[in-house]
Amino acid sequence: MSSEPATLSETPGAETPEARLQSLNLGLPSRAPTPIGAFTNVRVAAGLIYVSGQGPVEADGTLRRGKVGSEVTAEEARTHARLVAINILAALRDHLGSLDRVKGVVKLLGMVNADPDFERHPFVIDGASDLLGAVFGASGVHSRSAFGVGSLPNRITVEVEAIFELAPEQGQP
Repeated sequence: MSSEPATLSETPGAETPEARLQSLNLGLPSRAPTPIGAFTNVRVAAGLIYVSGQGPVEADGTLRRGKVGSEVTAEEARTHARLVAINILAALRDHLGSLDRVKGVVKLLGMVNADPDFERHPFVIDGASDLLGAVFGASGVHSRSAFGVGSLPNRITVEVEAIFELAPEQGQP
């Protein structure tokens, strides 16, 4: 098995995350979803950006819910994971002001609210990985864990937390 993803979506002509986002014609919500507990969406420490677990929340607040493998197909859940990546990007932009302040994606942890017999967890979480690869290009290649869980908050289908590397400020190495 290769250590690199099978495909990495590069957006020709776009050299920064914000430019790639625009080239993809992908709009982010004006605000990241509000945390549902006593935590913050983003925390920066020692050059790393930690994004708390985000769920498949539409801009209007609608949650994508259900048990993957019995109530929701793997293909539907994969689109939910893509939505989660959009919410991760919105949280980053809210906190940093621009995605261009992100050097790259370090790691994702993807959880799928799965039926006990469901086996396609990596396929589902690829929805998030593929989008982040398209937005961050080669620096979007990341390490990752993807697994099934018995339940997630509010019966959401997927949750993903992420770690990014902060880009050095202008004039810094």
